[in-house]
Amino acid sequence: MFLAQSSPFLKPGLSVAKMMRAVILLMIPGIVTAIYVFGYGILVNIILSIIFALSFETSILYLRNRPIKTYLSDSSALLTAIIIGVALPPLAPWWLTFIGVLFAIVIAKQLYGGLGYNTFNPAMVAYAILLISFPAQMTTYWQTPTMLLSQVDGATLSLLESINFQLFGQLPANVSIDSLTSASPLGIVRTAISSGAATIAEIDAQGNAFGMLGGIGTEWVNMAFLVGGLVMLRKGLISWHIPVSLLATLGFLSLLFGSFELDSNPSPLFHLFSGATMLGAFFIATDPVTASTTPKGRIFYGAGIGALIYIIRTWGGYPDAIAFSVLIMNMCAPLLDYYTQPRVYGHGLDDHQEQ
Repeated sequence: MFLAQSSPFLKPGLSVAKMMRAVILLMIPGIVTAIYVFGYGILVNIILSIIFALSFETSILYLRNRPIKTYLSDSSALLTAIIIGVALPPLAPWWLTFIGVLFAIVIAKQLYGGLGYNTFNPAMVAYAILLISFPAQMTTYWQTPTMLLSQVDGATLSLLESINFQLFGQLPANVSIDSLTSASPLGIVRTAISSGAATIAEIDAQGNAFGMLGGIGTEWVNMAFLVGGLVMLRKGLISWHIPVSLLATLGFLSLLFGSFELDSNPSPLFHLFSGATMLGAFFIATDPVTASTTPKGRIFYGAGIGALIYIIRTWGGYPDAIAFSVLIMNMCAPLLDYYTQPRVYGHGLDDHQEQ
């Protein structure tokens, strides 16, 4: 009897551990750029996330009487931790990271049976839970991008100062939290447009939201993750279906609606190079466990995420929408796989021979 294995389904010779480590390595350009733009807090987030994730994973595996070394060596918990660390606000307090990783590893992953059995992307479960439960911390602890510091008379923190603030809540005597933080470009545009306070042209004139391509500061982070994503495509670590359909749908919808109301709809490039778009398209939506597994299903899956990102960003209550969009399409993945199964090789051959 043939037994179908659960995802992830990988190319021959490519183990789960090798794939996870390759993805982590290709995230480095985006991580380094994010640290340059938003400060050392992201590095602190990543380190804390890794410590918490490995601790939780080890504890649960011990309680489940599973071989700890074998499961830890697949690096899946490490990748989840790094994605959470990058996604969280750069000045997030340690307890926010702790709660997020707890939900990701214990609830979203191990409660379902571990890697290959989880229905939802663990990192996105963590982000969504934190955004719903702690909206103030998740939206106000974003450090002002390096490019804007001279314009807004802002401050930045050294690595030691970032550790001191995120672990103990202590800032240098001459620095206030207001001088450190600012709203994200997506947040600025979303708030101004929804309240009718300013048009796209007026926001652009203020110089604190738009860069050359997308959101100021975030455009460079997105370009760095795009480079890593393209290398993943080139090496065959992921297929093109999900990222291409996601980005094409997001770009098409922003172009379509933007052509009707230019004053209240930012350009397609702004949507593509702001927030966590490229991180989501290449490193999150392509998760081999929770995404659709058929070629046609992946196209619909990516397109659904792209459409939901635009809908939530434009009319929803949150400026960025990667987590919610991915989680909604995680629920749809089994249905997509069911209705998009490729034709079995040799199907119809007997009928043709009989004729």
